[in-house]
Amino acid sequence: MGKKTVSLVLSSGGARGMAHIGAIEALEENGYEIVSIAGCSAGALIGGIYATGQLPKFKEWICNLDRIDVFSLMDFTLSSKGFIKGDKVFGELKKLINDCEIEKLMIPFRCTAVEIPSGKERIFESGSIFEAIRASLSIPTVLTPAKIGNQEFIDGGIINPIPFNLLDKDHLGDIVVAVDLNGPKNAILNVKNKDKRASSLKLPSWLKDYQNKFTNYFYSDEKAEKEDKLKAMSSVELLNFSFDLLQDKLSALVIEKHEVDILIEISREQAGTLEFHRAEELIRVGREKMIHAIKVFEDGN
Repeated sequence: MGKKTVSLVLSSGGARGMAHIGAIEALEENGYEIVSIAGCSAGALIGGIYATGQLPKFKEWICNLDRIDVFSLMDFTLSSKGFIKGDKVFGELKKLINDCEIEKLMIPFRCTAVEIPSGKERIFESGSIFEAIRASLSIPTVLTPAKIGNQEFIDGGIINPIPFNLLDKDHLGDIVVAVDLNGPKNAILNVKNKDKRASSLKLPSWLKDYQNKFTNYFYSDEKAEKEDKLKAMSSVELLNFSFDLLQDKLSALVIEKHEVDILIEISREQAGTLEFHRAEELIRVGREKMIHAIKVFEDGN
């Protein structure tokens, strides 16, 4: 029998997107062939790089970043549109991954972003894959909007966090598989982190200052221990909490309206938005969740 083909949908979710890598690896290892990809934000990043055939190179790089390395890639700015410019990290990615035109990829790939100030959805299915990923990944209040020509774009997750509608109808697989990075608290999967550099690293005081200011994006051990305690929210925290809540509800509605053969949920509380130093751990989470989901799917068919 030939391989079962997959149309893959990868959601938004910041650093939790590293779980997409493990999910993809599990699919391949179990004899599934990915024939089309639709991604948003972190899903656009991982899906796009996978479609170029360069995901192993990216995985090796991201898994060797510790917390200090991640901070060093963040070019902080005082812009009111976001506190990270993104030039440094995308500069490093361009050294690592060759840019190419989306329409020339071996695997059909599409991703989404939101044009501002019109609020219209922009679907990227041609042109530079780096421009498309940068636009889709522009998390509001975190990464400054992406500029393409005279237009500016922000994270596609604002209006389409799990972009089923982007799947290429001319290249549909035997089954649809989706990875949702904004799952509920009870979807957390505890895995043992083999690399202790990130978890045991002591941050310099200036880095702790940034961490304290942006606790919505960087989960510290202290925060995890106190997560169930009530506290007064600042206006920024309240804004981000409201955005996360709306995105969670939108994701649930989108999933309800589409037929999905295999769906895995990564808890929103599995990792903070910018905790890329936990990549190895998150990859294992994605892999284990997908392996389990495949078994359930195959046992039922």
